[in-house]
Amino acid sequence: MLTGVKHVILVLSGKGGVGKSTVSTQLALTLKRLGYKVGLLDIDLCGPSIPYLLNLEGKDVHQCAEGWVPVFADQEQKLAVMSIGFLLKNKNDAVVWRGPKKHAMIKQFLTDVYWQDIDYMIIDTPPGTSDEHITVMECLKSLNYDGAVLVTTPQAVSIEDVRKELTFCRKTGIPILGIIENMSGFVCPTCSTCSNIFSKGGGESLASLAGVPFLGSVPIDPRVGLNIETEVKSLEPLSDSPVIQVFEKIAQQLVKCENVDVRGFSTR
Repeated sequence: MLTGVKHVILVLSGKGGVGKSTVSTQLALTLKRLGYKVGLLDIDLCGPSIPYLLNLEGKDVHQCAEGWVPVFADQEQKLAVMSIGFLLKNKNDAVVWRGPKKHAMIKQFLTDVYWQDIDYMIIDTPPGTSDEHITVMECLKSLNYDGAVLVTTPQAVSIEDVRKELTFCRKTGIPILGIIENMSGFVCPTCSTCSNIFSKGGGESLASLAGVPFLGSVPIDPRVGLNIETEVKSLEPLSDSPVIQVFEKIAQQLVKCENVDVRGFSTR
């Protein structure tokens, strides 16, 4: 089912709460605005937030002769989305599964969803280096996938956890496309001044240490959060938001970048 997918990008982090789902969503929306047909796969089985972020809660997954049909976020059908959130009877239901059942569901997402022709597939993963990540790697090893984008926040505790994710990529042979530093500063909604409330530069330092590209620093813009939290969510970006501008630069780098060999970097 992934034979029609031209590029596959994993969004990884060893730390929870760094904004992987938000980064995955914004990256998918940005690539769509650049004219590409995009697929967004949410394999965070215990915390599927992509349907909420894209205002797709309550949508149903349909079956066709080729397999599951993903949910489309737009009328042009240029952004296809798949998440276990579409399969739950109630959005508040907890997914209480052991490893084998998680493995089977992720494998089904990667083999039984009729993605059709997709330019870029963005895979949003849970934090850590556990069953879900290993399953994805086993399913993708026969494909010429692009690699992974690692997400961190500026704090030292986040950097230490993401450093472990770098080691995971090295051990499993995942090319690292770059590191994104999320929540890098707070943009004042009144004066547009950016204050570094969580410090700054940790992600860039880690990228330099690891010898991988640093893709950019994404600040916190409360207007983006308010857009997500409103009942009538919009896929149209806030054109003057620095968040949107940074993601456009990140997406353009990913479109142009070449795979980076991660075997030689130092984790310290």
